[in-house]
This record gives sequence, C-alpha cells and structure tokens, in this order.
Amino acid sequence: MAGTIAAGYSPGRLRLAVLGALVLLAGLAWWSTALRMAGMDAGPGTDPGALGFFVTTWVVMMAAMMLPSAAPMVTTYAGLQRTGRTQGTAFFVGGYLLVWGAAGLVGYAALKLGSRLDGGFFAWQRAGRWTAAGVLAAAAIYEFTPLKYACLRRCRAPLGFLASEWREGPTGALRMGFLHGAWCLGCCWALMAALFALGAMSVPWMIVIALLIALEKLVPWKTAATVGVATVLAVLALGVAAAPARVPGLTVPSGMPAMSMHMVGSP
Repeated sequence: MAGTIAAGYSPGRLRLAVLGALVLLAGLAWWSTALRMAGMDAGPGTDPGALGFFVTTWVVMMAAMMLPSAAPMVTTYAGLQRTGRTQGTAFFVGGYLLVWGAAGLVGYAALKLGSRLDGGFFAWQRAGRWTAAGVLAAAAIYEFTPLKYACLRRCRAPLGFLASEWREGPTGALRMGFLHGAWCLGCCWALMAALFALGAMSVPWMIVIALLIALEKLVPWKTAATVGVATVLAVLALGVAAAPARVPGLTVPSGMPAMSMHMVGSP
C-alpha cells in the first residue's frame, strides 16, 4: 500500500486542507449550477439540450452533488500518500468524476433517443406521469438489493477500499478514483434516475437527492439510512402517481412531453 508518512508530515493537516478544497469546489459547483440552470425548465424529463452544454453542466452538477459524500474517501487517500506526492489527489478526483461524466453521456443518449422514438407516448398526460412514479418506486426498491448493498459497503469503507486497490503514482490515483467512481455509480445510479424523474434541471431536487446520497453514505446507522432513503423515494412515487400537483417543489408539466422538455425561451 502507500508508503509511510515521513516524520514531521501531518496527514491530519493534509486531510483538513483537502476537505476544505472539496468544500470550496463543491460550493463553486453549486453556484455555477444555479447560474447555468437559471430560466431552464425544472420539470420531469427535461430536454438535456446540446451535447456540449449538457456535458459541462453535468460534470459540474456531479461535482456539486457527489464530492461532499465522497469526501471521506478522498481525504483518506490524501492522508495515505507519500510526502511530496499530494498531487495524486487531483488525479483521484478526476478519475471519480470521469465515471460520472461517462454515465451522463449514457443518460444523454437515452433521453435523446427516447425523445425521437416515443411519438409523444411519454407526454405527462399519457405515460410520463406513471413513468416518473415508476422510476421513483424502482429506486426505492433498489435500496434493498444485494448489488446496492455491495456497492454501498465499499463506498462506506475508505480504508478497506484503498488497502485492496492501492496503486502508486498519478496513473494509480486515476485508476483508484475511476474504480471508486464505478462503485459509487453502482450505488447511486437509481437515485440519479429519480432526479431525472423529478426534474434534472431543478436545483431544489438536486439538493434533495444529494442529501439522500450523503445520508446513506455518511451516517453511522446503515439500516436506518437505507430505510429512510427508500421511504422518501416511495412517498415521492406515491405523490407523483396520486397527486403530482401537491408534491412540494415538483414542476408539473402542462401540455409538454415529459421526456421532451426544453429550456424556457428556446425555440
């Protein structure tokens, strides 16, 4: 694994510095996201727009939403590096965000293809409402699956992950960040699907999903966290199915396809 920390080198201070940098980066990402999404449709199934706009917005979104809950893993990695090799932390974070960037491209392709082939089937007044509720219900069920448990267990155990996967140098850091991102994707993909069902361009719903992710990754009560997250998702699914207009913060589409929304003011 990593070499020993040299005498006089403070891993505690390094971890604190890295944590501060992550908090600052996440804060800037939230600020940038709010600016980029100003005036956009915040309803379910929002059109992702042009590829370039989507990719840059998505990566910033992932930095805002995921870095806080990934902080224990990143700071633990930073504290285990050899003296003078702290630059590996940037490669680790880069590998992590690379996975989420790739996942965003898959989601983008699915939304664009669906909007071309659905023939209006996913309009909110037709199947869109029930699809959104079904996605939320599926996300709640996924919380109790073996795959979810396996991925979450690795996300919650930084030392165990790093001990088994450690590689030296920038390439090793990139690889570890990528692998951690893959486990994180396996843990959180259903929650991201729930975000699209509620409104991917809605900052309030982004905050809700980010809080759910942090809850199940960071709190010490694993079972309670899982049950709590699943309960919130199930309640939202019932609300969207039975009375979407009464779900706080939900932008109910009016005469627009649920999977083909556009930016306000766009042609």
